[in-house]
Amino acid sequence: MINRRADGWSRREFLGAAALAGTGAFLGLRSDGIAAEPPPETTKLRLGRSLSACWAPLYLAEELLRTEGFTDIQFVRSSQTDPGAGKMMASGQIDFAMGFAGPRTLNLDAGEPIVVLAGVHVGCFELFGADGVRTIRDLKGKRVAVGWIGSPSYLLASIILANVGLDPRKDINWVPGAEADSVRLLAQKKVDALLLSSGVPPYPQELRAKKIGHVILNSMMDRPWSQYFCCLVTANREFVRKNPAATKRALRAILKRADVIAREPERTARLLVERGYAKKDDYEYVHQMMKEIPYGQWREFDPEDTLRFYALRLNEIGMIKSSPQKIIARGTDWRFLRELKKEMKG
Repeated sequence: MINRRADGWSRREFLGAAALAGTGAFLGLRSDGIAAEPPPETTKLRLGRSLSACWAPLYLAEELLRTEGFTDIQFVRSSQTDPGAGKMMASGQIDFAMGFAGPRTLNLDAGEPIVVLAGVHVGCFELFGADGVRTIRDLKGKRVAVGWIGSPSYLLASIILANVGLDPRKDINWVPGAEADSVRLLAQKKVDALLLSSGVPPYPQELRAKKIGHVILNSMMDRPWSQYFCCLVTANREFVRKNPAATKRALRAILKRADVIAREPERTARLLVERGYAKKDDYEYVHQMMKEIPYGQWREFDPEDTLRFYALRLNEIGMIKSSPQKIIARGTDWRFLRELKKEMKG
C-alpha cells in the first residue's frame, strides 16, 4: 500500500500541482464549479493499483484529487487475478479503480456491490498471430495463449472468436501462462496466437518492434472493438451511496487527468516511470502506448453502450446469465458523468 503525504511532495511536484490549478483555463479544467459544490463527505480515498500502465489517469490524479479536497490518498495494489480490483472494490478494500469492461461485467453478473461511473479510453488489446494465421477464423483448432482461463485476455479473446462464429469452448486449444512465457512460445511457434494488452508494456511493443508474429486485430483501431470503451471507472457501491460529493470530485479528477494525458503523452510516460508505475527501461514503450491510446475521447463514447455490448456477448457465449438490461440497471450510475460532461466541455 502506498500513501503519498502532501508534506512529502517534492518542490517540483508542488509546483506542478500549482501549475495545474493556476492554468485551469488553458487546460480546460475550470475550477469555478468546484468551489460552488459541497466539500467531499470524506477526505480519504483508496484507489486500486495494478500492473496496467493504462490506468495512468487514476495513478496520476493525486494532485488534482488534493485540489478536490482529498488529503489521505492511498494506492492499494491488486493482483491481475483474484481478488483483483473488482472483488477488492466489492469487499470495500478500495473505493475506486479502473479496469476492462469484460471482468467488470462478470462482477456485476455475480451481484457484487460495485458501480460503473464512466468510461476512460477505447481498447488497448492486440491479437498477434503466427505465420499462417491471417484471420481470426484461421484460429479454429489452433493454440491461443492467454493469461489464465477467466483472465481479461481470455474473456476478450473468447468474445472476438464468438463474433466470427467460433466456439471458444470447443474450437480453441487454450494455453494459459505468464505473458513473458507466452511471448516466448509465440516466437518459438509453439502457440498460434497471443492476446496482449498494449497497456502493459513491454511485450506487445516488443513483438511489433522485433516483428515476432503480426497483428491480426487491434482493438484501438478495428471495429466493432474500437467503438467501445476498454477501461471503465468503477467504485464501491456503498462509497458512492454515502459520498456523492466525494464521488463526483474523484471522478472529475480522474477524467481531467485523462484529458491532460491526451495532450501530454511524453510527460505522462516520464511521470509513470518516476513514480514507479512503469520500469525505466520501458520508457520508450510507455511513451508509445500513451500516444496510441485515445484518452481524450471519454466524452465521445457511451459507457452504457459498452456494458450493453459486452454483456450481450458474454451472455451469448454462456459466461454470464444476466441480460444487458439487468447488468446496466444493477451496476451503473451515470449522474456524475452527465454533470461532468456539461461542466468539462472539450
